[in-house]
Amino acid sequence: MKNDFFKDSKIKYPAYEPWISNDDQKIVNKTLRQSMLTLGPQLEKFESDFCKYTKSKYAIAVTNCTAALHLSLKAMGIKENDEVIIPDLTFVADANAILACNAKPVIVDINKDNFFLSVSEIKKNITKKTKAILPVHIYGQVCNIEEILDIAKENNLKIIEDCAHAVGTFHNSKHVGTFGSTGCFSFYPTKNITTAEGGMVITNSKKIADKVRQLRSHGMTKSLKTRYSGGYPWIFDIIEPGYNYRLDEIRCALGVSQLKRITKINQLRKNASLYYNSKLQNISGIILPDMVNDKTHSYHLYTIRVTKLFKLSRDKLYEKLKDNGIRTTVYWMPIHKYTAYKKFVKSSDVKNTTKIYNEILALPLFPGITKKHQDAVINVINSIQ
Repeated sequence: MKNDFFKDSKIKYPAYEPWISNDDQKIVNKTLRQSMLTLGPQLEKFESDFCKYTKSKYAIAVTNCTAALHLSLKAMGIKENDEVIIPDLTFVADANAILACNAKPVIVDINKDNFFLSVSEIKKNITKKTKAILPVHIYGQVCNIEEILDIAKENNLKIIEDCAHAVGTFHNSKHVGTFGSTGCFSFYPTKNITTAEGGMVITNSKKIADKVRQLRSHGMTKSLKTRYSGGYPWIFDIIEPGYNYRLDEIRCALGVSQLKRITKINQLRKNASLYYNSKLQNISGIILPDMVNDKTHSYHLYTIRVTKLFKLSRDKLYEKLKDNGIRTTVYWMPIHKYTAYKKFVKSSDVKNTTKIYNEILALPLFPGITKKHQDAVINVINSIQ
């Protein structure tokens, strides 16, 4: 087992470990010998493979999911004074991307019994300034996307899907990210596949794809390959200022290799999740995640809820597990709790999020997790009854 990053001698069982195979290492080493280390063949291969896997028409690799969200919003014309609805229980990247467009994140509550945007709260917060909804397929499970699509259609709103947790999540045989105008993915080290850092935008719109691809490289009107295919490579135009959001060849190569085994990765995650479920059933005060047996869940995280009926609070359980050498964590603090975002929401308006946040705890989960690792977690929780 790899050493825990934080060098805590008490921690025997980390929350996750990345799976970097020999094939991953080989393709990265091979790529390091290329003459082009950015915007080259590995990028094209990764984008092409991701299109095939998600059955989207276009895929544009970028530096991270935050960049994917930002570029999606920019490509759809989100600008100053526009409003975009997001859930309170999500990572701050969603709010940051909206603010980067000088727009306003409208932070709303989630449902009482799950982690998804509340339809009634969405409707309550739609104004003349609302331009888009940004739903999150949280923890790997498809959100209430059909309901959100209906609202968007009724109100002429765009949908940008946050699929950071959801590589391999499908709904009605369609991969998430293909329902809205764009889908935004993360390849951070903890995700189902990793490029160390990295992200992807998928879309079925050529117009959006062209815009995202252009903005990814400073707004240049010509790609690197086009510039060196004829004429003077330094002559191109900038119609609109863009960003340096390119994903380099090394990370793309790692993505190509990891994507080849996404089915195996997700099956291993599923097996581990189902094992937790089988061993943690019927514990008073513990609500287990809804582990479905189809592809509407990619098992990115295994998040339990520790309610008041359990003998310990969520925080006390976290400490108990840590004392037994087990690292767990919470995804995430609600956005309204951060100083920079308090002005965008009243805590009284997000009661469901606040309650659920105080209960959630993500147990260790990754493809290579062992039964010994899981049993250590299970035994501690069972011992508290």
